[in-house]
Amino acid sequence: MQLHTLKREHPNKKSRLVGRGGTRGKTSGRGGKGQTARAGNKRRPQMRDIIKKIPKLRGYRFASFDTKPSPINVGALNVFVAGSVISPTVLFEKNLVRRVGGKLPVVKILGTGELTVKLSIVDCLVSKVAKEKIEKIGGTIK
Repeated sequence: MQLHTLKREHPNKKSRLVGRGGTRGKTSGRGGKGQTARAGNKRRPQMRDIIKKIPKLRGYRFASFDTKPSPINVGALNVFVAGSVISPTVLFEKNLVRRVGGKLPVVKILGTGELTVKLSIVDCLVSKVAKEKIEKIGGTIK
């Protein structure tokens, strides 16, 4: 006895075939009569029409290439000691700014709130109102 001469004790059972032909009968998988049976049958799916009616939103495809600066209001800078130098790294250490994509973000100081401490600001964008408030107290912007 060798491996290529072995036979099964019970051969696999085949399902009974019916004498009416193969698996594709009557319409041969083309559905019923009518519009679907005719040549040139091109109907749009209903969902496609619904999608086409929805307007495309601005910026729906690509994220903006320019990164927006992280905003900080002037009133939030009162936690610093008078005369201290403020930069994005210092703001990050005080937990006023978060990292964006693992990097320190560009910081913009906005004019909401009142400033009571004289500060010097380095490497930050500053709005007009914030600039007036900082220079009014005697702070500097570089």
